[in-house]
Amino acid sequence: MSPEGPQLPSTPLLTARETPLSAVEFLRACGEIFARFGEETQDSGNISYGVDVGGRRFFVKTPGDLGVSTAWADHRVRGDLLRNAAVLARSLTHRALPALHHVVEAPDGPLLVYDWVEGLLLRVEAAERTRPGSSFHRFVHLPPEAILRALDEIYDVHRRLAARGWIACDFYDGSVIYDFERHAVHLVDLDNYQRGPFVNEMGRMFGSTRFMAPEEFARGARIDEGTTVFTMGRAAAVFFEPTGIPAEVREVVERACREEPAERYPTLAAFHEAWTRARDGGTRQGG
Repeated sequence: MSPEGPQLPSTPLLTARETPLSAVEFLRACGEIFARFGEETQDSGNISYGVDVGGRRFFVKTPGDLGVSTAWADHRVRGDLLRNAAVLARSLTHRALPALHHVVEAPDGPLLVYDWVEGLLLRVEAAERTRPGSSFHRFVHLPPEAILRALDEIYDVHRRLAARGWIACDFYDGSVIYDFERHAVHLVDLDNYQRGPFVNEMGRMFGSTRFMAPEEFARGARIDEGTTVFTMGRAAAVFFEPTGIPAEVREVVERACREEPAERYPTLAAFHEAWTRARDGGTRQGG
């Protein structure tokens, strides 16, 4: 993805390996905090900030306040997951993944410094999904080709991540930022993705039930690329729920969403190949 805005400034935000300051103190010393995303928008305990440094905007994600635990994770776990997100970000460069520029270690955990991207998070409260004007409602009522193009990007990212061993965990509409002006999609909050395959040791894993595969509810079940295939199929099913899945990709989506893992596409590469073939044989416009 091409970086937006002015050239990267010279700032400790992009050079410091660690700081004795708290996250907020450090960010204030580096630039202007113009946005904060905390408990009012998420229940993870993480706190993120929009920071302007010399006219260049960054998105900085932190594990939040020390000592604060949620039903989802305590501070230590949140910090470990952010370090995992940094490993993932460094494993793949893609225009749909906001670039990770730097990681700074503070007393209250790591600060991940990403490009700021324009757009709206598709996740809204359940009651808001049918409200005209909400980001989710606007997206699912776009022309089908616009939604298909967004899915093209989402699937291309996951095919490439799968080739590097990553399994999608906790992917849902809260992982998607959509720029309605540029019709560009950005994927965020992939902190829970894991190298796989692995065994489900939790029972019900973290995630939205609208996107989760059956094995993500079964302790002892194998979680592998077929699980991600199911999640990607569910993304299409969810995003096309108001209008119906377009005919040219319907069979691909239906196979991806089969309950039995053995009946799905076994890999993201196989799923992506079938999706691309169906798209190219349909009404794709402009490549």
